[in-house]
Amino acid sequence: MGSLSIWHWLIVLLIVVMVFGTKKLKNIGSDLGGAVKGFKDGMREGSSSADEKPVAPAAQVSSGAGAEKTTIDVEARHKS
Repeated sequence: MGSLSIWHWLIVLLIVVMVFGTKKLKNIGSDLGGAVKGFKDGMREGSSSADEKPVAPAAQVSSGAGAEKTTIDVEARHKS
């Protein structure tokens, strides 16, 4: 009695189809498939970028060699 037979699963499937309808179940299936495909593409893209060397942080310029320890972040921009 603890395990479900094939007849139990068929009855559950029939009830689900009757409640949601086949069109809505098809849309849910395609949305789920698209989400899984997007996740796989993201994982593939993430692993390829992880193999590349990380970019060095922005350069910091120290002003003065005395007691004052102030740094200035410098960002270079190219003219187009």
